[in-house]
Amino acid sequence: MNILWFTWRDITHPLAGGAEAQSSAHCKYLAAHGHTVTVLTSRYAGAKQISLLDGYKIIRVGNRYTVYVAAAIYYLRHLRSWPKIIIEEVNTVPFLTQWYTHPKKRFLYIYQLSRQIWFHEIFFPINIIGYLVEPIYLWIMRKNYVFTESQSTKEDLLRFGFKNDRIHIIPIGISQEKKLTSDKVIGSQTKYKKPTILSFGAVRSMKRTLDQVRAFEIAKQSIPKLQMTICGDTPWQYGKIVLRYIKNSPYTNDIQYLGRVDKKTKIDVMNHSHLILVTSVKEGWGMIVTEAGLHGTPAIVYDVDGLRDTVIDSKTGIIVKSNTPRALSKKIVNTLADKAKYNQLRQNAIRHSKKFTYNKASKKLLSFISHPSS
Repeated sequence: MNILWFTWRDITHPLAGGAEAQSSAHCKYLAAHGHTVTVLTSRYAGAKQISLLDGYKIIRVGNRYTVYVAAAIYYLRHLRSWPKIIIEEVNTVPFLTQWYTHPKKRFLYIYQLSRQIWFHEIFFPINIIGYLVEPIYLWIMRKNYVFTESQSTKEDLLRFGFKNDRIHIIPIGISQEKKLTSDKVIGSQTKYKKPTILSFGAVRSMKRTLDQVRAFEIAKQSIPKLQMTICGDTPWQYGKIVLRYIKNSPYTNDIQYLGRVDKKTKIDVMNHSHLILVTSVKEGWGMIVTEAGLHGTPAIVYDVDGLRDTVIDSKTGIIVKSNTPRALSKKIVNTLADKAKYNQLRQNAIRHSKKFTYNKASKKLLSFISHPSS
């Protein structure tokens, strides 16, 4: 099959994240199984317009803002009759390929709906416009086949007119590379000597990183040796606010900010931290939770879409029912105080995370796009 994949970023983009990791793994799998895959995406400084990666082609046009129009123009000029299947990623803004493409099959890949994220990430009045426009373009696209990552997103889509039999949940995949060698949790030597909580991911308003820092400060009053590690870039104004807050914190010497880290450091901090905190406003799936779980690092998360799908409460991690720093801090203290329960969480998190492989996810994706009605 000739498959054309629309997305705003590819895996080589400097700002690529979990969504790009998923789509890249799917493209690699499809190419390896005999399909011809082309990704149509945005261009960034220093990138070639056309390149090959893992058996599939990447074509870059426009930039992060103009790619939606540039991709349509490129398609009409060069690819109009080529694809048999189109996969359109909808990451905040849709490409609306149904208006200008006519493949045999079209699928939308929707990680999550933006809704309240508009008010955390975009300035006024654009945030109001985005919030009001999203239901309109969802209604326009409601008759397409869709695949997504979680039951929470599926329920969101059903509320906006999508049909149940056209929505398919494709679980995420993660790299299974880790240092722990078995389901059995190796003792405390795998963790830092001092109890350490981890914040991992871009320091953005919708991630509510400040809540995590404040929860750390409160928990430290009960656990004097508690440490915190923060990994993630800070290109936005919110990141600067967080760094300023850390600098002025009475516990600034116990907070380590590493910035954006490489793969080796990522594995190291996940493997050695005791807990990871995830406090997003909304997620498609808490991929970082599943990755940390593979390293025996349970998550404490806010009770929001995507995160409540990722964590099995009190089994693989902890869901905070009241999404506040104080409630979060109580869960930190209680979880670290109960050694038996904590070690059980670690073991369960490892076993659960082992279920999420790229191969399984991509196999389900291929089955869905081959026979969407079955």
